[in-house]
Amino acid sequence: MTYDLYIGDRTFSSWSLRGWLMLEKFNLPYQAHLVGLYGGTMAQEMADMAPAVLVPALRTPEGTVVGESLAIAETLAERHPEAGLWPQDAADRAAARWLCAAMTAGFGALRDACPMQLQHVNEGFSVSDAVQKDLDRLEVLWQHAWDSRTEDGPWLFGAYSLADAFYAPICARIVGYDLPVSDAARRYCETTINDPAFKAWRAEGLKVTYDPFPYDMGVPIKSWPVAD
Repeated sequence: MTYDLYIGDRTFSSWSLRGWLMLEKFNLPYQAHLVGLYGGTMAQEMADMAPAVLVPALRTPEGTVVGESLAIAETLAERHPEAGLWPQDAADRAAARWLCAAMTAGFGALRDACPMQLQHVNEGFSVSDAVQKDLDRLEVLWQHAWDSRTEDGPWLFGAYSLADAFYAPICARIVGYDLPVSDAARRYCETTINDPAFKAWRAEGLKVTYDPFPYDMGVPIKSWPVAD
């Protein structure tokens, strides 16, 4: 029984990364289908996933189509309670759901100004007041998770959970634009980009070249801090 997961370009599609991590990190069976997010073929390739028109989109083994990352997350957690997608502790679960919802609804300035790209690090990127406000809010939420959790470990709630999948693209943005964050936040971002699943996703993305590169920020660049 295998899920079908529709995703966009791995180097740029932050929401696709979230959907993929939900399945990959919790050892759920899936087949990934790459659609032409930048090639102009996305609508045609997702026609049989209607009414879903965005990635990620999931089709269950029974044929049910699920769009939107939060809906995919809750569907998988409901279908696979043994997989531990949410933290085990009830208070931690509530906080993790809160953080995922906050990610979905917020951080618009950060997401708009710093599109996810996994190819290199932009140096000297100018951080606006709005982006800094998002970074400050991010630090508050992450610190709340670390202070209130009931389990130790390198992730937001000790063990890896859906909250970490949701914030992985934010970690990539912090790294990819060399954004100013606390030492604790920086360590969490480094944990994320060094995770084997994240590295595998990035490696697949690097197999595709783009000319011109979609997100040229007009600043100097340096190598990604983790080996390809």
